[in-house]
Amino acid sequence: MDGPAGRLEALLEAPEEAAREVALVCHPHPQHGGTMHNKVVYRVARGLRGSGAVTLRFNYRGVNLSGGQYADGEGELDDARAALDYLRGRYPDLPCTLAGFSFGSRVVLRLGNERAGSIRRILAVGFPDRYHHSTPFDAVIPRIFIQSTHDEFGAADALAQFVATLAEPKRLILVEAQDHFFAGGLEQLEKEVLELG
Repeated sequence: MDGPAGRLEALLEAPEEAAREVALVCHPHPQHGGTMHNKVVYRVARGLRGSGAVTLRFNYRGVNLSGGQYADGEGELDDARAALDYLRGRYPDLPCTLAGFSFGSRVVLRLGNERAGSIRRILAVGFPDRYHHSTPFDAVIPRIFIQSTHDEFGAADALAQFVATLAEPKRLILVEAQDHFFAGGLEQLEKEVLELG
């Protein structure tokens, strides 16, 4: 897949049944080992496929086989735009979900804010505290935050307070897990995503 800084390594996967929507799934921070094969990203994508979504995971610039180099979050947002355009070009008539984990949750919230008219919903998984005041939230589309009960980078109580300040539609789902990466709670995370439909 072509990206703004070179080719983007990507994985497009169809559900077993007829597709009801498409979903772009963004991975965590590329400078901290994040890739499209991260276990949380994989589980979120699998849950979405189970509910009938064609999923597209990709590696940001400079990760594994993707061209370019890390660009302080702005370039990675450009990469997500390109991936979304590719996905929408392949499936122009299907509703679209944006999903992201950790750094990827900030990327999809920003992207969804830009493309609100064409996005069904946003799934922000493991949204870190540090992004609460640096991400725009004026788009009126469903935002679903899914957080580990013991997330060391995004305390559940702080996130609940933050989500309470946002306009509807919104939802917070807490998954009993040991850490930011949903250790001990990956099955439940996937089930929660699947049951969102």
